[in-house]
Amino acid sequence: MSPVWGRREFLALLAAAAFAGATRAQSTPRIAAIDWAMLETAVALGVMPVAATELIQFRAGAVEPEIPETVADLGLRGAPNFELLQLTRPDLILISPFYTRYTGRLEAIAPVFSLPFYVKGEPPFAKALAAVTALGEKLGRAEEARRVLGETEAALHAMRTRLAGFAARPTYVINIGDARHFRAFGADSMFGDVLGRLGLANAWVDRSQFTFAAPVPIEHLAASPDARIVVVSDIPVEARETLRNSAIWRALPAVRENRVVTLANVAPYGGITAGMRFARLLTEALSVRGEAL
Repeated sequence: MSPVWGRREFLALLAAAAFAGATRAQSTPRIAAIDWAMLETAVALGVMPVAATELIQFRAGAVEPEIPETVADLGLRGAPNFELLQLTRPDLILISPFYTRYTGRLEAIAPVFSLPFYVKGEPPFAKALAAVTALGEKLGRAEEARRVLGETEAALHAMRTRLAGFAARPTYVINIGDARHFRAFGADSMFGDVLGRLGLANAWVDRSQFTFAAPVPIEHLAASPDARIVVVSDIPVEARETLRNSAIWRALPAVRENRVVTLANVAPYGGITAGMRFARLLTEALSVRGEAL
């Protein structure tokens, strides 16, 4: 038999719903993200920040996750707008050790939570996974964190299986700086770490060489003639035509034998989302080409 709802019962139901809504609102703090890897981690956990840095560049260079226009743009990561940050009334500010010089000013606005992603000699993707757990606990999203990690592990396993036929050939992962130089991603990079988790050997055996001015001459890509070349992110417009006509580039075995793959933009210093975007784009690109041996 259906219960008879009177005024008292109805008001009690409204009060319970209001209390539950208030509890949910309180359990998810208003957060601001100075660091992009922390921004990715928060969104992966289902928490959209009220403010973050360099969002125009993030949308172009990182692409994922999608950040709505309602999120306040705090300007440069290296010089955030502290006045605007204060106006957004965050309960928690997310940074990494790259921004410790601002800790005092940030703590004057709200508590600060910092996690490391890029530590010399330590694999970044492992740090990104650990950050999901740590931030999940901080935000009261431990269950969501476990779900994210489980889905990530399953996705990596599936992609590794798809790429098993490509494992015999080593892979250069690079970013083109200009027609004569590139940036190289070693095992100490996010891309290099994920590459290994996909079962692919990195042809670049040294530490990553990633600076604003690309430091490595193109001819160094001939050191491993059997390797494929994966170019991550857009090639600068001014370098495209010159590179296409470059005798050095065209002489590379991978170029001559059509073993060059170009991926869309991915943040090289991102978190779990960047790592998984790289994995997905690489898996799709190699699978479509069908090149294995």
